[in-house]
Amino acid sequence: MLSFLFFSTLALAASKAPDFTLRDINGKKHTLSDYEGKVVLLNFWATWCMPCQSEMPHIQKMKNELEDDGLVVLSVSIDEAKDISKVKPLVKRNRYDFTVLLDKETKVVSLYNPDKTVPYTSIIDRDGNFYYSKISYAPGDEVELKKKVISALEGKTLEDKGKGEKKDESSEDKSSDATKSPAK
Repeated sequence: MLSFLFFSTLALAASKAPDFTLRDINGKKHTLSDYEGKVVLLNFWATWCMPCQSEMPHIQKMKNELEDDGLVVLSVSIDEAKDISKVKPLVKRNRYDFTVLLDKETKVVSLYNPDKTVPYTSIIDRDGNFYYSKISYAPGDEVELKKKVISALEGKTLEDKGKGEKKDESSEDKSSDATKSPAK
């Protein structure tokens, strides 16, 4: 049962992505607006989210293939303070070298995805605007995500490619491909 919730790029077009500053797993501060001029793949995840774990190797591969073209990956863990100690070992064990930020109070994810459902991914264009967003991950989603990233890197709009329509299969069960953050 594959189900996806895609947000229309038409609805997000020219909508500025909220700026934020978070520390990475090594304590260095990162601010989203510092990456203007680059395409940012912003991915929210958690150590307890199995679809997130399945998606991350594909994000690493995409980063390796497209960073020279201007792609920056900001991977944001929404693990709470009690679980934050699991993040760095997971990143090291899997040899991920993209930037991993810590949103242990879930303030930033709330700006982008108030339901805090993960995985949640946004592509931010070179001007700092939303380009594309989606909730969930199922095997094969990385192919479409890579196409969207390449289009953003090329400066194309999704409307130019006829890909701006909303796809919402909300009548299907999303429990297999997206995980809601535990209530605080």
